[in-house]
Amino acid sequence: MAAHIAFVEHLHAELEGLRSAGLFKAERVITTPQGGTVHTSDGRELINLCANNYLGLSSHPQVIEAAHEALRTHGYGLSSVRFICGTQDLHKTLEARLARFLGTEDAILYAAAFDANGGLFEPLLGENDAIISDELNHASIIDGIRLCKAQRWRYRHNDMADLQRCLEEADAKGARFKLVFTDGVFSMDGTIAQLDAMRALCDRHGALLGIDECHASGFMGKTGRGTHEHRGVFGQIDIITGTLGKALGGASGGFTAARREVVELLRQRSRPYLFSNTVAPPIVGASIAVLDLLEASTALRDKLEDNTRWFRQAITQAGFEIKPGEHAIVPIMVYDAVKAQQLSARLLELGVYAVGFFFPVVPKGQARIRVQMSAVHSRDQLERAVAAFAQAGRELGLVR
Repeated sequence: MAAHIAFVEHLHAELEGLRSAGLFKAERVITTPQGGTVHTSDGRELINLCANNYLGLSSHPQVIEAAHEALRTHGYGLSSVRFICGTQDLHKTLEARLARFLGTEDAILYAAAFDANGGLFEPLLGENDAIISDELNHASIIDGIRLCKAQRWRYRHNDMADLQRCLEEADAKGARFKLVFTDGVFSMDGTIAQLDAMRALCDRHGALLGIDECHASGFMGKTGRGTHEHRGVFGQIDIITGTLGKALGGASGGFTAARREVVELLRQRSRPYLFSNTVAPPIVGASIAVLDLLEASTALRDKLEDNTRWFRQAITQAGFEIKPGEHAIVPIMVYDAVKAQQLSARLLELGVYAVGFFFPVVPKGQARIRVQMSAVHSRDQLERAVAAFAQAGRELGLVR
């Protein structure tokens, strides 16, 4: 019993340390679907600037109707993994549609994108191989690589010279296969990977190239296919992982798209796929409807691009420092974790829902408000949001 008490006291001290350091993350409860605005549990309406709902599809009528139809025809859940009795015609249709959309031969669904990355590397590569990873890659990529016995290299973020160094070192060590893996878009900075330069380097060194497209699928590139379309290397990426939980409907579920042989081996050996329930039929049906919408028109990604361009210019004119770029992720730099929390809290009082990010999500001294644009935002909402940022920034001494 004494051990239990000591353990709880230790946890209490850890939590108090987070609070005193300004690093404690609080959850706010919303009572409405995701949209340009949301309502909180206390009845307030807030302009929503922190969702991954890039295309506004989380509550799109056609998507919701498709989910209802799949629920009616295919049930709520399958209570099974795929190789037992968890594969429906809907799952095979969505996998084929994702592969076509992304420019690969095949695709495999996972319960989450975290699982797609967690179950990717270990089945494909062994101790004679090499994985070369950007130092700022997502936690799911890092965790997936840790499960693999391959040799590991990390290159400085988005640094092609350092990537070349890693490839040369892997060559010198006689690596059988080499896989370079990067986020297509980095979630905290909105940085877009230099996939054209990376493809050229990989070809020079006989390496495979893989990307995580969670913050790109559906809206990057002229037709929304992703970072590889944006960088002019569509159809030239060996492995693509991604999510259904952001632009592609905003629910849950992930995928890996690649050559047919890669996907087949993952079906045989990828542990999250083999030991997790299949993606629920309503999510699968709705995701097919999402692809129908995106393949029929670029209107949503075009609206998102316009909103992003306007907001980046307006928030800069308001006096804030942002990370440069063109992505719908707009990091507004505050640097101090406590100030980021204060800014977020004041914005909430002014009717804007925007969350502060700080260590360990970003490096120490790099705290920020990460704003995310959506196609569902109106210009009026964005204008009111910028005005709230300006007021809160002046009050906290962040801008003049």
